[in-house]
Amino acid sequence: MRERIRDIERLYHIEESIDHVNEFLKGKSFEEMKSDVMCFHAVVYNIMIVGEAANMLTKEFREEHPEVPWRNIIDMRNVLVHGYYTASPLFIWETYTKDLGPLLERVRQYIAEMQNKQDISGVIGRTTL
Repeated sequence: MRERIRDIERLYHIEESIDHVNEFLKGKSFEEMKSDVMCFHAVVYNIMIVGEAANMLTKEFREEHPEVPWRNIIDMRNVLVHGYYTASPLFIWETYTKDLGPLLERVRQYIAEMQNKQDISGVIGRTTL
């Protein structure tokens, strides 16, 4: 069951997985990623986590943030899990170089906004008692 209160946890999972990908690929070229089997699979695994966490976000959250292509992110996870034999290194590299950076920026923005709302609601809750 998807609970609105858990959306921030899912965003943390997305942030952490993108951070892992960035760490694994820091200073590597496409050819280095492609030839390092362990690195390649670690990157694919973390991209799958991004897709799964996106899928676990509430429908309401995804609808409130249509600027992120949630359906594409979820579909990519499905392709990587169910069509794992079709995951081309070039496709993974392009996701890394073009998509993960902007997604990470948005996710961090959403986390900050949600943290601010929690801080404000906590203060309001304490002052109204």
